Amino acid sequence: VGRKRFVSLAHRLLLRHEELTRTNKLLLDQVAALAGERDSLRSRLAAARTRIDTLLERLPSDDKDNE
Repeated sequence: VGRKRFVSLAHRLLLRHEELTRTNKLLLDQVAALAGERDSLRSRLAAARTRIDTLLERLPSDDKDNE
């Protein structure tokens, strides 16, 4: 009875390990995809900031109005 139980537990542990390995790979893939998305969004944000800064530089200065 002890050997049968040991074999059964070992089999369950092996199945659980395989399941966790698959889950871990899926999570790593998601992390990589999200990191790529984050980097793309950062790049778009930087480009938008540059465009806004360029537009702000083209606006007339308020210094003359304050005198």
